Amino acid sequence: MTSPLWTFDALVAAAVATSDGTPSAAITSFSIDTRSIQPGDVFVALTDTRDGHDFVTAAFKAGAAAALVRRDYARRDGDGALLRVDDPLKALERIGIAARARLSPDARVIAVTGSAGKTGTKEMLRACLSPLGKTHAPEKSFNNHWGVPLTLARMPADTIYAVIEIGMNHAGEIRPLTKMTRPHIAIVTNVLPVHIGNFPDGEIGVANAKAEIFEGLEPGGIAIIPRDSAHFDKLNTYALAFQARTVDFGIDPRSRVRAVEVDASATETGVAIAFACRRERFVVGAPGRHLAINALAVAAVMDELGFKLDTALAPLANVTPPAGRGARSPLTLSTGPVLLIDESYNANPASMRAALANLALVPREQHPRRIAVLGDMRELGADALTHHRDLKDSVLASGADLVFACGEHMKTLFDLLPATNQGGWTAKSTELASTVAASLRAGDVVMIKGSLGTNMAPIVAAVRALDVNSRTAKA
Repeated sequence: MTSPLWTFDALVAAAVATSDGTPSAAITSFSIDTRSIQPGDVFVALTDTRDGHDFVTAAFKAGAAAALVRRDYARRDGDGALLRVDDPLKALERIGIAARARLSPDARVIAVTGSAGKTGTKEMLRACLSPLGKTHAPEKSFNNHWGVPLTLARMPADTIYAVIEIGMNHAGEIRPLTKMTRPHIAIVTNVLPVHIGNFPDGEIGVANAKAEIFEGLEPGGIAIIPRDSAHFDKLNTYALAFQARTVDFGIDPRSRVRAVEVDASATETGVAIAFACRRERFVVGAPGRHLAINALAVAAVMDELGFKLDTALAPLANVTPPAGRGARSPLTLSTGPVLLIDESYNANPASMRAALANLALVPREQHPRRIAVLGDMRELGADALTHHRDLKDSVLASGADLVFACGEHMKTLFDLLPATNQGGWTAKSTELASTVAASLRAGDVVMIKGSLGTNMAPIVAAVRALDVNSRTAKA
C-alpha cells in the first residue's frame, strides 16, 4: 500500500486553502490530467489551454481523493473534497515550496537545465542515485511553470535525493522555479541556439536565461557548468556572483571533469574520464557522443556527493533513451524487420546533428538502408532557414539513403539534397505519414525527428502501425 504523501490538514495549510468536504482516500499524489488520475490523487484544476474546472467532476469519477479549485467553483453532483483557493496554480506553487521545506537537512536537491539534454541527464541522475537512497524526479519533461511545482508537490517528505528538471522558453522563467526548488547543486548541460527567436540578443540571451538557475542555490551550493560552451565565462561569472563553487566538465583539457575518450557504438557509449589525478571508465547504455558529455555532469554530481565513481556510475550502463528521445523499437513488417528510432519529441540544430550521427552508427549489415524523416525546428528566429540549410553536411555524413521532410523551413534543406536522396516533402507531418510508411521495406532503419510544434507523432504512429506483432496483440 502506498504511504500517504500529505495529510489533508497539512495540505490545506500548505495551499492556504479552505476545505470543503473530506477526502475519499489517503492523498498519495497530484494530477492535472483526468486521463491519468489514480485513486488518492489530488486533481489540480489549472487554467491553461483548457479550464481544469470543467473536468473536476470527471476527476472524482476517476477516483480523485480531492480537488484543488478556485473559491468560486460551484460544486456539482459527484464532487468530493474540495480545497478552495484564489488561484490553483499559485496554491500548487505553495504546496511545492512546503514540500521542499519539509525535506531533511541531509537531503540533497539537484536542479538541471540546459538547451538540450535536460531530461536525459535527469534520467541518468535518477539511475545513479536510486540505489543509494530514496530518489524523486519528475515524470517525462515536467520542467515548466506548472511542471516544477507539480514535481515538488509530489515529492515524499523522506526523499534523500531530488532531481528537478527546469526549462524555459523566455527570459525570467527559470528564476522563480529555481528559487522554489532551492537546489544544493545546479547543472547547466549546454547553451545552444534553442528558442533564440524569443531573445533579441540571440544565444547570449539564452545563456543569461540558463544562468538564472544559480540564483536559487542554497548557501555553499555547487554550479556544474560546461567548459566547452562558448558561454562558459558568462556562466561561471554568474554562478560566482551567487557565491557558488563551480565545477566544469567537458572535452576541453582545462575541464575539471574531462572526457579523454568517447567510443560510441550502435548500442552504447564508452567513456573514459580524468579528474583530480584519477581516471575512471564507464558505459552509457545508449549511443551518442552528446550523452557522454552529459554523463560528465552526472559524474561531477556523484563525486561532489562523495560516492566512488566506479560503482556510482555503473547504473548508466542500463540507461536507455525514452520514447521521443532516441528510443529504438525493432518492428516486424509483413515483409521483414525494421528498426524505428523515435526522436520525435523535440529538435534543435545540435540535437538534430546528434540524431543524424547516431543514425550513421547503425550497422549496414543489419539495416542496409537508412531513412531520415526530418521536421521543422521551431523558435530559431531570423536565422531559421540558415540553421536548417546548415544540416546538409550532417545529413550526408549520416549516410541517409532517403530523406523525407515536412515544414516550410525543412524544405530549404530538402531542396539542397541530391535527387537520389529525396524521398518526399510535405508542408505538414500528417500529409507525410502515409508516404513514409509506404516507403519502408525489410531491413530499413528509420529515424524520425522534429520539434514538438511540428508534430512528428503521426509519422511515428504510422510506422508503428505496420508492426505485425502489435496488430496481432491488439486483435
